[in-house]
Amino acid sequence: MATSAATSQRTELAKHCSSKDWSKAIRILDSLVSQNASIQDIWNRAFCYSQLELHKHVIKDCDRALQLDDSLLQAYIFKGRALSALGRKADALLVWEQGYEQAQHHSSDLRQLLEIEELLTTAKQGNENVSHEAHGSITLQSESDSLNRESNKFDGQVSGSPDVIDKLSYNSESCNDSSDASESCEKVFTNIGESSESVNVAEILTKSSNKFAFTHEKHEGRKNKKFCVARVPKTKSISVDFRLSRGIAEVNEGNYGHAISIFDQILNEDPAYPEALIGRGTAYAFKRELDSAIADFTKAIQFNPSAGEAWKRRGQARAALGEFVEAIEDLTKALEFESNSADILHERGIVNFKFKEFNAAVEDLSACVQLDCDNKSAYTYLGLALSSIGEYKKAEEAHLKALQLDRHFLEAWAHLTQFYQELSKPAKAQECLSQVVQIDGRFARAYHLRGLLFHAMGEHRKAIKDLTMGLTIDGANIECLYLRASCYHAVGQYKEAIKDYDAALDLELDSMDKFVLQCLAFYQKEIALYTASKFSSEFCWFDIDGDIDPLFKEYWCKRLHPKNVCEKVYRQPPLRESLRKGKLKKQELALTKQKITLIQAADSIGKKIQYDCPGFLPNRRQHRMAGFAAIEIAQKVSKAWRSLKAELKGSNKSNSRYGKRARRRERLNMPSQNRGGAGCSTSTAVETSSSYGIVDDRSSSRSISWQEVYTLAVRWRQISEPCDPVVWVNKLSEEFNSGFGSHTPMILGQAKVVRYFPNYERTLDISKTVIKERTYVYSKTDQIIHLLKDGKLEEVIHAKSCSDLYNIVGEDFWSATWCNSTAFEGKQLEGTRITLLKMGEHGFDFSIRTPCTPARWEDYDAEMAMAWETLCKAYCGENYGSTDFDALENVRDAILRMTYYWYNFMPLSRGSAAVGLVVMLGLLLAANMEFTGSLPQGLQVDWEAILNLDPDSFVDSVKSWLYPSLKVNTSWKDYPDVASTFSTTGSVVAALSSSDD
Repeated sequence: MATSAATSQRTELAKHCSSKDWSKAIRILDSLVSQNASIQDIWNRAFCYSQLELHKHVIKDCDRALQLDDSLLQAYIFKGRALSALGRKADALLVWEQGYEQAQHHSSDLRQLLEIEELLTTAKQGNENVSHEAHGSITLQSESDSLNRESNKFDGQVSGSPDVIDKLSYNSESCNDSSDASESCEKVFTNIGESSESVNVAEILTKSSNKFAFTHEKHEGRKNKKFCVARVPKTKSISVDFRLSRGIAEVNEGNYGHAISIFDQILNEDPAYPEALIGRGTAYAFKRELDSAIADFTKAIQFNPSAGEAWKRRGQARAALGEFVEAIEDLTKALEFESNSADILHERGIVNFKFKEFNAAVEDLSACVQLDCDNKSAYTYLGLALSSIGEYKKAEEAHLKALQLDRHFLEAWAHLTQFYQELSKPAKAQECLSQVVQIDGRFARAYHLRGLLFHAMGEHRKAIKDLTMGLTIDGANIECLYLRASCYHAVGQYKEAIKDYDAALDLELDSMDKFVLQCLAFYQKEIALYTASKFSSEFCWFDIDGDIDPLFKEYWCKRLHPKNVCEKVYRQPPLRESLRKGKLKKQELALTKQKITLIQAADSIGKKIQYDCPGFLPNRRQHRMAGFAAIEIAQKVSKAWRSLKAELKGSNKSNSRYGKRARRRERLNMPSQNRGGAGCSTSTAVETSSSYGIVDDRSSSRSISWQEVYTLAVRWRQISEPCDPVVWVNKLSEEFNSGFGSHTPMILGQAKVVRYFPNYERTLDISKTVIKERTYVYSKTDQIIHLLKDGKLEEVIHAKSCSDLYNIVGEDFWSATWCNSTAFEGKQLEGTRITLLKMGEHGFDFSIRTPCTPARWEDYDAEMAMAWETLCKAYCGENYGSTDFDALENVRDAILRMTYYWYNFMPLSRGSAAVGLVVMLGLLLAANMEFTGSLPQGLQVDWEAILNLDPDSFVDSVKSWLYPSLKVNTSWKDYPDVASTFSTTGSVVAALSSSDD
């Protein structure tokens, strides 16, 4: 029966060819090729395509035939003719030369040998023109190249489908938002060279760049895109096939409505015409009528399941709608019909990247560039995917290869900029952006990226200039609006900040990422209003933790929709009115000698604590903040110690009294977990007076608590970057009871988080140690999972990855490290929770999480109080005021122990790492020891504490590099008093925002 069916098909094939019904002939050949891919059938289909002038299909089938038999001379002839018809003269010449070489050795058909020889002769006569055209095809690109690759790269057509446009806008080279590469996007670091081995970035950067017209307006660009399609002479009678070709031509000209009307006519006559359905679906897709496009592609598949082109195009349309799972399924099906299609691999690779299936994206895009070594889009997306999985050297090479192919490729420059910024290479990032602006001064994204870079480096005024330029090009860009608002906010230009926040809130948005920015704009606007209300007040009264409603702070930290919060937010209507009328002026800093001295000292101290790790850009503003905070801590703690020393001299029982008084004061200062503080309906006058959020010079007459010491640094951290929700966790509301805390991922899905992945191996080892010791873990619902049975503990010991660990346990789980207590002998405090959750089919969330429940808070509060008391005793005893470095060893150790418990406590919503380091430096300075070195490369002090189960181990680890860099120094005592020199909130903001000179 099979033989009979095949015979019947071939009879029909002969009939259609005789009547020149080439489309129906092609459909039969599709079926025959899918059953048995014979060279003759493939070649026959190429011939039919040539009759319809569908040249790219001709090329594809000729390539397939040559894979089966590389001596098939007719395939070389037809492929060369098709390339020539597409304007690729040089490529045609190369193919004919290959065919002629084969013919000399293998051909028995003298007629074909003579034919190809004649073709070669004719082509070589016009070689000079051919070369010129070939060069032009590379460098002269249409404006819509921001949406699609150049026309001579669209080789991805699949058998049985019309030669329609190959790209939809979802995978355009311009649409990959920067968040795809950064949200994300923080990634792991591995040491890479300053430039790749295969491509030199310096060479690319220094080559001259001509001005390049580059538009990002989607429909405008498409209209200018030209594709080589069937050109139907007006004198020919227009059969259905040639009406199809005309419809395709209209699509390629951007005349989508007219194209749809042509396809409608064809489909009215033959509703089951797959090629017309695919053509109309493509036109709908370019009009962004994606549901209609998908409906047409689906019908085409129903009428011809072998139409690989329909599977591909439906996959593209589904990806444009964000239906990534379905898109990948369709593109995978399309690959069944053409496994070596560079175009489909490119499409699926980009969808996999957007779906955060980075390993699959690397596989697809690597295969794509093997087949199509000139695919610049595939190279730059390959760079993004490689960077996500931590293959940084290869990622850099891929980005640079894209730029080697086209130095005007703006998206590759943008991606390379993000790459360098994420690896803390700001100079290279700026160099890339300079190239982008030189190529196209109207490329709005370049100004946004440079604004981001300057913001991350603490150069807010420079960021404002670039973001303003970006907004003159694209006034509705919420990323630029929000970022500029936050920069105005940071430098104290509150009127301008409120205006931008309001503009961001008024925009109509089309994505969840942008909606998050809009939510943040609401919260930041309120914080800006609050800060403005404190502008002329003493800085010590800037008290977000005490003044702002707990529910507001909770929503702010979690970026939740602000519905029903507005009525509870701290409001000052008169302030809003003064902002509208412009009465609130920016406070300029009068640079007195005292202020200059303090600024220089703060800069000097702060820059020494810059992390030398990927993902941590040098930030001038943060350095200055750290320096100011450390000096103020040293000054206030020194006064407190001086007061305590005087008390100790006056009584033989002072040690006992101090200990009781300190503990009594800690109980007084510990606020209710549901209390908002001053200005809130739930606070009282007694609570306000005892809030540890207020520390001024009046506290110098008594000993201050550990919380008051750290609050000094917290306040500086809050004012320096006001868009970071840095708050004490116990000042939140209900979320405190449910264990609100930090979440720091090392692996997120398949991405390796650039800042924290260097701690992956140590964290994995600590997790295994804890599991072995405890013999159990906790499920995500906090149920105990015992691991004593079936040799699971032994398997845990030999686990090499978080994937291995997950497979052993068999479900999401967490295990908690411990901290050996100093305050209570034999007690172990809960440290951090090492958490492993499944994400998708192939990914994990491997992170540390630190909950701050009331019970845990109470434990660490007592531990911190004891650590602080121990430090005060160590310094205020017989070695008070000593400048003997060796005599101060107990003081140094006590400071590190308190730092250890702080980092395991993690009592802030964010910023605990920076605050802990600043307080440590401030306390060392108060004890006349100045840190004069720099942090070791790759070291993060907070992780050192978290990954050590005992304070002595942490002390031993840190002292090895810290103590050699400490020098006895009392010159800090000559610095002007920070609190009185920068007395108001406005003066503090101005000091942080003043230029370096």
